[in-house]
Amino acid sequence: MNWQDFTAFALLATAMSFTPGPNTALSAALAANYGLPRAMPFIAAVTVGWGLLLAVCSLGVGALVLAAPLLGWAIKLVGVAYLLWLSFRLAFQTQLPGAATGRKLEVTFAQGVAMQFVNIKAWMAALAVVGGWIAGRSDATQRFAMLLPVMLGFAFFSNLTYALLGSLLRDWLAGPAGTGRRLVAFNRVMAAVLVATAIWMLFI
Repeated sequence: MNWQDFTAFALLATAMSFTPGPNTALSAALAANYGLPRAMPFIAAVTVGWGLLLAVCSLGVGALVLAAPLLGWAIKLVGVAYLLWLSFRLAFQTQLPGAATGRKLEVTFAQGVAMQFVNIKAWMAALAVVGGWIAGRSDATQRFAMLLPVMLGFAFFSNLTYALLGSLLRDWLAGPAGTGRRLVAFNRVMAAVLVATAIWMLFI
């Protein structure tokens, strides 16, 4: 792969990884509510899940999804339903961390990995990488081996960046005397981002 191809790939990876989406919104929300350590398993899950998705697309499953509209719609609908459920949980996260009552935003490692397979933004990125830089190339295996760790790095560091921002805002979000009103407002904004992402997924 020449440097022009790699530069174009890096620009796409940057744009797809660092623009807001369900992964980055959840990374920020988890860190803001519970601190950076609690967000790290989700960040790791996103990285692992995205790597698996890229591998699956490289093996031809992505082409199958494109060729089967009903399968594509099934992925969309599951993804939309999951995002709406997460947004509901986040919107009603009204208690400060450590409180005995209130809904808690829980995303397990397995859920974080599985979420990538119903995340249309992740599918679009994986299909773009495979279609533009891997599929049909004589050195497809070598290209995949070279691009995979780069994409994993983008997945990890983009979500870590959003989580760090959420973590840095944590004390301010707690508000005066720890009332948590700012945190509630932040959670509802992040919930709105997830709802907007879900709606966007239906129309692409």
